[in-house]
Order: sequence, then C-alpha cells, then structure tokens
Amino acid sequence: MQKTKKAPAAPRKKMTSQQKEDLSKVFEDGLKDMYWAEKYLVKALPKLAKASEDEELAGAFEDHLAQTEEHVSKLEQVFELIGKKAVAKKCDAMEGLGKEAESVMEEHESGPARDAALIMAAQKVEHYEIASYGSLATFAKVLGNTEARDILGGILDNEKDADSLLSEIAESINETAAE
Repeated sequence: MQKTKKAPAAPRKKMTSQQKEDLSKVFEDGLKDMYWAEKYLVKALPKLAKASEDEELAGAFEDHLAQTEEHVSKLEQVFELIGKKAVAKKCDAMEGLGKEAESVMEEHESGPARDAALIMAAQKVEHYEIASYGSLATFAKVLGNTEARDILGGILDNEKDADSLLSEIAESINETAAE
C-alpha cells in the first residue's frame, strides 16, 4: 500500500463557551465512567488472580490490583482539579467485560487454556481502558487542564504497560495450552 503525505492540519478555531461546556460535560461523564470501572476492577482482579493457575499471571493480576487502587485515587485527584465531586457512573462496557471474564472462570477448567482465556478477557479490559484514558487525556489537554492531562496520561501509560505484560505472559501460556 502506497503511503500518501498527510495534508497539514487546518488551523483550529477557538472553542466557543458552549463547545467548551459541552466538552467539559463529556470529560466529566468519562471520568465518572472510568471511576466506576476502576472501582469495579478493584473487586474483580483478586478473582482473576485466584482463578489463574500460572503464578506469573496471578502475580500480574495482583500487581495490577495495587495499581488500580492508585488509579482510583488519581481519578479522585482529577475530579478535585476540575472542581467536581468524585462520583461513579455505572460503566456498562466494563460490567460486560467483567461478566465475560466471569464466564471464562465458570466455563473452563483450571489450567493453561483457562489462563489463556483469562488473558484474553483481561486484555479486552486493558484495551477499553487505553481507549478511554487516551480520550480523557486529550479532552483535558484541549480544555487546558495540563495537570489532569498529566495524571490521565500516567494512567494511560500504566494500562499500556499492563497490556504489554499480559502479551508477554500469553506467549508461554498459549504455547503450553496448545500442547
């Protein structure tokens, strides 16, 4: 496929006060969504660790639990930065991903195949978080809140690292599951 040169971006128009208000609402709703999601994961990750046969995978889930608890605190900081109370709004997407992980635990016997399925379920969660935090960090930047952008960008980096670690662990588990 031939690469084409990207046209230079057109200069952005300054946001109107209504546009800024609308984007601020989208930003706040996204924060509420992820606040619920992270609190949900604080409850779900110990179950994933317990269901994992592979010690490295169980350890990764346990380590990510500590990081997820930090994410809850960091989201509370972002709420404070924007002058809003930290309120969770049910995240249907995360609930659905959580139900999928629960069904993996119920439908598969303990062993490498279940561990592989747990990794797949966990990576779906990570990809959702990566998309969400990428958008939230961009919203914070556009809204001129560099401190919130930095916090959210840090969480985004954590989620990317967690996804990479799961990919590394999957290499050996998938090989074992296929034997």
